[in-house]
Amino acid sequence: MTGIISKRRPPPALLLFFESISIMNAPMKNSEQSAPAFGIGRGEFIAMIAAMMAINALAIDVMLPGMQEIGASLGEPDENKRQLIITAYLLGFSVMQLVFGPLSDRFGRRGPLAAGIAVYVVAAIGALFVPTFAPLLGLRFIQGMGAAATRVIAVAIVRDVFGGRQMAEIMSVVMTVFMVMPVIAPSLGQGIMLFGEWHLVFVFMAAIAATILVWMWVRLPETLKPENRRPLTLSSVSTGFKVVMTNRISVWYTLAMAIVMGALFGFINSAQQIYVGIYGLGIWFPLVFALVAGLMSVASFANSKLVMKYGMRRMSHGALIGFIAVSLILAIYATFGPVPFAVFLTFFATAMIFFGMIGSNLTSIAMEPLGALAGTASSVQGFIQTMFGAVAGALIGQAFDGTVFPISLGFALLGISAIGCVLIAEKGRLFGKGASALA
Repeated sequence: MTGIISKRRPPPALLLFFESISIMNAPMKNSEQSAPAFGIGRGEFIAMIAAMMAINALAIDVMLPGMQEIGASLGEPDENKRQLIITAYLLGFSVMQLVFGPLSDRFGRRGPLAAGIAVYVVAAIGALFVPTFAPLLGLRFIQGMGAAATRVIAVAIVRDVFGGRQMAEIMSVVMTVFMVMPVIAPSLGQGIMLFGEWHLVFVFMAAIAATILVWMWVRLPETLKPENRRPLTLSSVSTGFKVVMTNRISVWYTLAMAIVMGALFGFINSAQQIYVGIYGLGIWFPLVFALVAGLMSVASFANSKLVMKYGMRRMSHGALIGFIAVSLILAIYATFGPVPFAVFLTFFATAMIFFGMIGSNLTSIAMEPLGALAGTASSVQGFIQTMFGAVAGALIGQAFDGTVFPISLGFALLGISAIGCVLIAEKGRLFGKGASALA
């Protein structure tokens, strides 16, 4: 894809970080589709896409250290209700994905993306002035609605420019950077609150998102070709949804990814109860949490290297089988009694390493046949993945019984369900090349 994105170096601050990742500055490889001309470097492009997606993780993970203080400050004594700070955001985030996709297919990527980030910033600033807990939840819902643009349109932009293995390669590097956020966000939130109370967390979120908005508007060109824009009519939108939902590869790989996302949400829901409640890690909990997230990030980066050689299907199918096997072994072990921490961490971290090799490949395969309506496709897929993943993760979290058996069994069952979806998509065949020789 030489010539699609120029080889001009990113700004010095980004260059210092991304030079350690050679793939980001590697020359473009064989073109798999035509794409618009770009004026930014490969490294800056990847960094920008990752930053857009990372503000979602930031809006969730940076809040965790301050939830008790927020509840106390706004008069909400019930700790379970305080969790609605996260839930309200996710609800807005999931529903609005269905809107931003068709908007971006009609008006291009830049305008709707800028509008979504602007809503995110305004909602974060509005949270500074809420007198009670209920208005905060409303603003968090609105903030999630704005953030939906970054998830949907960021994936659509990558699909505008790349296809096949190259999309999986780019998405893997994006996810590598994106997964750094869960590692550092809780510590960031805690650090911010050392200098003041919880309002500073929202100031920080607004400042980061505003910076990304300016960066995007100044540096990112429009990626949707004029001839690929779709009219914004009920008929056009419904037709687009129908195309997405009747494409076998798209539907079943989207469902597979949604099911796997349930495992990630289940991990987030149960992490503190397992690490602190069962194993008594106390202050070491954030470190172990960061370790597992870091291993997922490394696995995602390794996938960006390996997928160009082995293909998306071989990588994702093999990783799914490994994920199932490790989870089943841990579940069986747990039936015989308490699992030592070293044993649990070894198996659990291995499962999450496999997870790091699954997500970007499944997403890329699901998007591959739908380049002509990437925005609509990304919105439908994102909605399904967020909603189903949140529900499945909540079920795993609610099944917690003081042991690691529920989460390990839940991981195994979700993995088996996901590979069942893959088998339907591939008509019973694993590790194939699919419709494209590069898949």
